[in-house]
Amino acid sequence: MYEATNNPIELSVVAPAHNEAENIRPLVEQVGQACCPHFSGFEFIVVDDASTDDTPDLVRSLMGERPWLRLISLARPAAGGGNGQSAAFKVGFAAARGELIGVLDADLQNDPADLVRMIGLLREHNADFVQGDRSASRRQGDAWIRQAGSVVGRSFRRMILNDSIRDTGCSLRVMKREVAVGIPLEFKGMHRFIPVTARQLGYTVIETPVAHRPRHAGKPKYGMGITKRAIPGLIDCFAVRWMASRRRIPSGVTYHEPSSFVPEEVAS
Repeated sequence: MYEATNNPIELSVVAPAHNEAENIRPLVEQVGQACCPHFSGFEFIVVDDASTDDTPDLVRSLMGERPWLRLISLARPAAGGGNGQSAAFKVGFAAARGELIGVLDADLQNDPADLVRMIGLLREHNADFVQGDRSASRRQGDAWIRQAGSVVGRSFRRMILNDSIRDTGCSLRVMKREVAVGIPLEFKGMHRFIPVTARQLGYTVIETPVAHRPRHAGKPKYGMGITKRAIPGLIDCFAVRWMASRRRIPSGVTYHEPSSFVPEEVAS
């Protein structure tokens, strides 16, 4: 059993989950085992995105002995299905209390132990954001068509956005809280552009190789092919480029506070 702590929250880990009932218990256990020994102030936020299975009930059942575990539930939108990863990340980031925010998928394909090493790199390099790169790990396990699709997608992103991030689809990342809350995740699909948007906002983003594990339970939550992924992704690239061209970041801001008011009877 983990005991509650009054220390400030140093790290918040956020994981969106949609119908991941078979993965929730090992996910919570692995995140706890990876983070609790290293951070006196730590929380793990599972954002349940309108699951139709037992995902939220299982998270609630695990919260009793884990005061660092939190659950946020999103209602099913009128169109059905889930709200999507972008919406789930936005809600999770807004609720996070940590100085740093770690992110991972709920399907157990990310290794939570990588988060500790990534935080070390962030501090060592005085960076604002560390992005995971699964390329080496996936080279052996992914089908050739998925690898080819990744190469093509990366080429278009570099051409349209000047995006040099090698594995922007990897959810395993660590960032300062100010970075997380500054990403416009109210737009569908923006979770795929978190690293490049952070750079556009002026933050320092570095990359590091991370592990990639095969999914052992549940089903992938995104589609494959031209109509489900490639074309929407290409359109989103142009949308992100347009937003970058229109973004204006205030600089040189000085705050002038009014002089303290001294009551007349005190002044006399």
